[in-house]
Amino acid sequence: MKSKTIRIGTRRSALAVAQANIMAEALERTGTGLSAELVLKLTEGDRILDKPLLEFGGKGVFVTEFEQALLRGEIDFAVHSAKDLPMELEEGLGIVAVLEREDPRDVLVTPASGILSGKREIIIGTSSLRRKIQIEEIGKTMWPEALVRCENLRGNVLTRLSKLMEGSYDGIILAAAGLKRLGLWEDSRYHYHCFDCDTFIPAGGQGILAVEGRLDSGLEAVVKSLEDEEARLCLTMERKILKLLNAGCHEPIGVYSRLKNGEIEILGISRRGEEAKRIHLRGGIGELDRLALLAAESLG
Repeated sequence: MKSKTIRIGTRRSALAVAQANIMAEALERTGTGLSAELVLKLTEGDRILDKPLLEFGGKGVFVTEFEQALLRGEIDFAVHSAKDLPMELEEGLGIVAVLEREDPRDVLVTPASGILSGKREIIIGTSSLRRKIQIEEIGKTMWPEALVRCENLRGNVLTRLSKLMEGSYDGIILAAAGLKRLGLWEDSRYHYHCFDCDTFIPAGGQGILAVEGRLDSGLEAVVKSLEDEEARLCLTMERKILKLLNAGCHEPIGVYSRLKNGEIEILGISRRGEEAKRIHLRGGIGELDRLALLAAESLG
């Protein structure tokens, strides 16, 4: 084990590589003598950028290639943005480690030189139905004189920022976690308007890195020290609710949980038809199943 090289599967985008490197560096800091090698793959979700995800398979399009590589033994682990993980993983695979959660907030990004006040129409780039319903609602307060219209925007973070600066959109919505992991948080070319999680509810798992691996690999001890208990608890809670709602990319659903004063707090939003529903629940960390059921019943 001292000389073992751990093979970590990741997508090729700058953000995916940065996230895989977070795991690789954490592994190398364990002092076990392990080294990490990144194995880069291009997924179907990366290849098809001119269609919304819901038109060709949903979240699984970012994961399938890695699951097959894990089952074939070509890689030892795969690092995913937890919000991209489908509810059902391939048999024999599981989330073997959950890393500490980064900033979970959504961010409206505009050019630093841009001015939105006074516009009659504001075009926001996002491919997320969850983000669309929330920015359209919040936009009525932020820009009361303007019509807020969302247009589809796919691609990695740098591609999306490039399209923003080309003038294709007045603003785009990104995850704070991705901007921070890419070292863009202090970039003076952009203006960031951060939404708090109570107002603009994140996607389930947003800001969390999930490590997927084979359940019988014998490498459990390798990643055990990387586990963040609070992030694991919150991700478990959020995925329980999403699973009960049978939620993928096809419906606008946001779920976020956090630990506060010894309790777990749950925020959620969904829209089925024209009605938007919101929840704000609290309960003990020993009653996740009951809270998840209550949350799903209230959002469904």
